[in-house]
Amino acid sequence: QAQLVESGGGLVQAGGSLRLSCAASGSISSINNMYWYRQAPGNGREWVASITSGGSTMYADSVKGRFAISRDNSKNAVYLQMNSLKPEDTAVYYCAADTRVSFTWRTAWGQGTQVTVSS
Repeated sequence: QAQLVESGGGLVQAGGSLRLSCAASGSISSINNMYWYRQAPGNGREWVASITSGGSTMYADSVKGRFAISRDNSKNAVYLQMNSLKPEDTAVYYCAADTRVSFTWRTAWGQGTQVTVSS
């Protein structure tokens, strides 16, 4: 089993910054792509950013130029640096990772961390 745990959420004023972290643990033999998603109240889960094992990144248009995803393969960790935050960025943020446990690939999810941006 793979477990993902996020940290770093909180309350910040508009224009401020936060850095989310996510660490994967468990009987993981390999991790491929890693992701950040978010879910605002009353909305579905929205993809925010992704990063390949080689470091290639992609972003949703709504965060491009403000957020940066990175990873540390030695720590099985992924990060999300969020700058110039807006009230509409308020959501629960989830990390996810394509993990191989034994010989099976599956996408593991964290429990989420709340980010609240006040105007």
